[in-house]
Amino acid sequence: MQERNRNLRLVIVTGLSGAGKTQATRCLEDLGFFCVDNLPPMLIPKFTELCQQAEGKVNRVALVVDVRGGLFFQSLSEELRNLTREGIRYEILFLEASDDVLVRRFKESRRQHPLGGERTILEAIQAERAQLEEIRGMADVVIDTSKMSIRDLKESLARIFEVRKEMAITLVSFGYKYGIPLDADLVFDVRFLPNPNYVRELKDLTGLDKRVDNYIFSFQVSRSFLRRFCNLLHFLLPHYLKEGKSHLSLAVGCTGGQHRSVAVVERLARFLKNRGYQVNIHHRDLPHVEGR
Repeated sequence: MQERNRNLRLVIVTGLSGAGKTQATRCLEDLGFFCVDNLPPMLIPKFTELCQQAEGKVNRVALVVDVRGGLFFQSLSEELRNLTREGIRYEILFLEASDDVLVRRFKESRRQHPLGGERTILEAIQAERAQLEEIRGMADVVIDTSKMSIRDLKESLARIFEVRKEMAITLVSFGYKYGIPLDADLVFDVRFLPNPNYVRELKDLTGLDKRVDNYIFSFQVSRSFLRRFCNLLHFLLPHYLKEGKSHLSLAVGCTGGQHRSVAVVERLARFLKNRGYQVNIHHRDLPHVEGR
């Protein structure tokens, strides 16, 4: 059990309402954490036990616990002490902001403060601040989001929790005659490349076949295009990462999605994998070919 405890990274996300816990949770999800919002504190040990039984499939977890839990929230300190007695390590991330910023955020969103009721917004904020004083003192990380953008918050969390930034890339080949993929971030048209469809011995093959690949890239225009395409991706991807993008869908299309787009996607996948990117390949319209 102790070995599993060491492998589980558990982050308790708490803090003032309106300070950005929702955005922080989304950022942590993008960074690979399994996140649960508004979990009653007494369920934390049980949830942690379930994660430990997942055989390493769930090893980074963020649990959002705050005053929305009402009376349940009051047991948070005791439940955290129970985790310590069980030898389960955890980190507390506490988010806060200045009173004037929180008042403005609640007015702009027109949301009611969880401790509102007959209190004014400012009175509710001050009551919550007093209620969270103990847990704030236990926090490993305190972030003041008063002057932070979402991008600033994500970069700060990635730096604090030492999570390696990664981008998952989905490469899709498709045929224009079946339509452009609706969820593609970038679409490239390779119908200008030499078409194996007009070569009798290649017509019924696909871009997965080495003979088709050799034919397409025997032409200077194909090799030149691929080199420029890879250089473009080499330039673009770090900038997408810097802006906080964690997934990119790139679609490459030819007429039927059988030859050129498939071969180009396969070459791009090798290029990206060699540079450490996580790549998924989907040849969308090959089933149309196989079903003929």
